[in-house]
Amino acid sequence: MGRRNFTNVPDFILMGLTDSAETQLVLSVLFLLIYLITVLENAAMILIIGLNPQLHTPMYFFLTQLSFLDLSYSSVITPKTLQNLLTSKRVSFLGCFAQLYFFIFFVAAECFLLSSMAYDRYVAICSLLRYSVIMSTRLYHALIASSYVTGFVDSTVNVLCISRLDFCKSNVIQYFFCDTSPILALSSSDTYKVEIIIFICAGSNLVLSLITISGSYLSILSTILKINFTTGKKKAFSTCASHLLGVTIFYSTMIFTYPKPKTSYSLGRDQVASVFYTIVIPMLNPLIYSLRNKEVKSAAVRVLQKRVGSRQLK
Repeated sequence: MGRRNFTNVPDFILMGLTDSAETQLVLSVLFLLIYLITVLENAAMILIIGLNPQLHTPMYFFLTQLSFLDLSYSSVITPKTLQNLLTSKRVSFLGCFAQLYFFIFFVAAECFLLSSMAYDRYVAICSLLRYSVIMSTRLYHALIASSYVTGFVDSTVNVLCISRLDFCKSNVIQYFFCDTSPILALSSSDTYKVEIIIFICAGSNLVLSLITISGSYLSILSTILKINFTTGKKKAFSTCASHLLGVTIFYSTMIFTYPKPKTSYSLGRDQVASVFYTIVIPMLNPLIYSLRNKEVKSAAVRVLQKRVGSRQLK
């Protein structure tokens, strides 16, 4: 952490999404509802997969980690946003950079995780007979560990670089959470070198993930088109459709916002995109992956039936 920042700026003021009291109330109710649904959905996904041995496969292990990451980075952003809308707009210097650190950590880890899930689907469809050999326990655990290592490296480099900047002119952040672009826009230092480092970190993570995902799905599409019978094609498409939809939604908003220099930062445009990928997407992912998955729905029904049966026996 930059030692000068502690004396010059003891805290920041998050201006939030709007100055209108009525709009703030509406948004707080909406965000609270979305957050409660997000917590229930992702916790339920983790519980359902954990309680059903037949779902203890690499694909569902990845889904469990996805739910954990969605729940985590939603919890990093939404509660503070609700506090910002309802009570205090102030956040300490350390609190701001802690939020930034964990947000980057979980989002960067999710980028790598989504590419790992794409590779898993590639092996499942293009090398079905060798799936259990290729996607071994050691490999998918290594892929999960790599996701968190990527998140750790990305967040550590970003936060260390930004925290070394000077913040002596203003402490007002024109945003609803502590993100890289609004913090860089606030700094009185020359941020060129820091922007380059952040661009390389964010850009390499996004590009490598997208290359892996694109390559996996191009191979999958090529394999599916070679399938002669319609039922096989539908089953293969169904296997990948939910993941591809989730990836498209996640990356379209991420690419719209990151990476870019602070000179191209647009408050209104970026806040709309940020609300979507920080608050809405964690709620949508469990719906995307469970509603299109018969095994998850069947497992959920079995869990509910067991709960009802145990209560009746009591």
